[in-house]
Amino acid sequence: MKKRILFVDCCIRRELSRTKQLADAAMEVLSAREDMEVETLTLMDEQLNFFSEGFFFQREKLLGEKALSHPRFRYAHQFQAADAILIAAPFWDLAFPALLKVYIENVSVEGITFGCDERGCFGTCKAEKLLFLTTRGGSYEGHEDEMGARYLDALCRFFGIPQFECVAADGLDLGITPPEELLAAAKEKARAAAKAL
Repeated sequence: MKKRILFVDCCIRRELSRTKQLADAAMEVLSAREDMEVETLTLMDEQLNFFSEGFFFQREKLLGEKALSHPRFRYAHQFQAADAILIAAPFWDLAFPALLKVYIENVSVEGITFGCDERGCFGTCKAEKLLFLTTRGGSYEGHEDEMGARYLDALCRFFGIPQFECVAADGLDLGITPPEELLAAAKEKARAAAKAL
C-alpha cells in the first residue's frame, strides 16, 4: 500500500514565492517515489472560513450532534488520515500567513484529529511526521521570536504526530550571503527531508 502524503501549500505568492521554490524541490523527490501518493491542498484555492458567528455556531451544533461526517470536517479527515504531512508557508509577522492558521482551526476537530478524556487531550492523527518548509528574510533560526515552526512543533504533539522537522532558508534579505546560495542549500535539505518522509 502506498504511503499517503498530504502537501499543504500556503505559498501565498504562488510561483513568485521563494517558499514555493523550496517546496518544489521537496515535491520533485516525493513525486518520483513510487511508494507514495501525494495529495496537494492549495490553501489559496480553498474557500476557508475563520470561526465567526454562524459558521462557528454551526460547527458547535455539528460537534454536539457528533455529525463528524459533515462536509465541513473534510480538512480534518484528510489531515488525520495522512501518513506524513508537508506544509510550506513563508515567515510572516514572526509566524506564517493567517490563511494557514485558519486552515489549522478547521483541522482541529475533537473526535477526528484529537480526543479528550479524564486525563486531558490526546492526538489521534495517523501521520508519523510533519515537515515544515519556510523562508525568512531575516535571521530567525532558533530565535525566541520565531513562532511559526515552534507553533507547528507544539501542534504536532497535540495531534499525536511524533516527529516534526523544519527546513528554513534563513536570512535571505540580510545581504550577507547571496540569497541564491542560501536557497540552494535549503533546497538540498528539503530534498533530503523529503526522502526521509
